[in-house]
Amino acid sequence: MDKFLHPISLVIPVYNEAGNLLPLHHEITEVLSASVSSYEIIYVDDGSIDASLGELCKIQEADPHVVVIQFRRNFGQTSAFAAGIDRASGDYIVTLDADGQNNPADIPKLLAETITGDYDFVTGWRTNRKE
Repeated sequence: MDKFLHPISLVIPVYNEAGNLLPLHHEITEVLSASVSSYEIIYVDDGSIDASLGELCKIQEADPHVVVIQFRRNFGQTSAFAAGIDRASGDYIVTLDADGQNNPADIPKLLAETITGDYDFVTGWRTNRKE
């Protein structure tokens, strides 16, 4: 697939994921920089009580594509998704979990479906989950 030409917004709720954030961010940026012409990554810290917010601030400082939204307490994943989607400016919005259960390498496949299938909404289904 050639680079996806529409700007996308990636929305990621975060709750106590400090150890996952930097490796996840590296995976995401590797995939997006190779497959998307323009993007933003919106991390929504859902009241984490670990070092997640500090990690997110470091990531935001180093990467101009990153936006961090901070909740004062835990409101839940649905509220975090809603806040990120409200802030999103891309033509397409991709949601992803911060816990490593979603593979960022699937993002180009989902975006390709919007082009080849002329769909407004595409979803993936995880099988063989290892929680």
